[in-house]
Amino acid sequence: MRLFIYLVLMAGVTYLIRMIPFAFFTKKIESTFIKSFLYYVPYAVLSAMTFPAIFYSTGNVPSAVMGTLVALVLAYLNCSLTVVAMSAAGVVLLVLLIL
Repeated sequence: MRLFIYLVLMAGVTYLIRMIPFAFFTKKIESTFIKSFLYYVPYAVLSAMTFPAIFYSTGNVPSAVMGTLVALVLAYLNCSLTVVAMSAAGVVLLVLLIL
């Protein structure tokens, strides 16, 4: 029974989070500042959640830093997501084996 209550509460919270902007902002947003702010919010939130986890996921900060650097360079070179992820994981594994 508790699980059902939790599911209903979470569904309600999720619905409210998605419904409130539609209820309060009925006109189209014209401000370029607000548009650009809302455009970059998902990227900023994803980065803020991901980067701390990257550096503490292996328990070894140097290997995580090396993997992150490899991933950033390959992403900058427009490699595919699979290549970036596999290369970063491989570098982390190599650094962990060496250390």
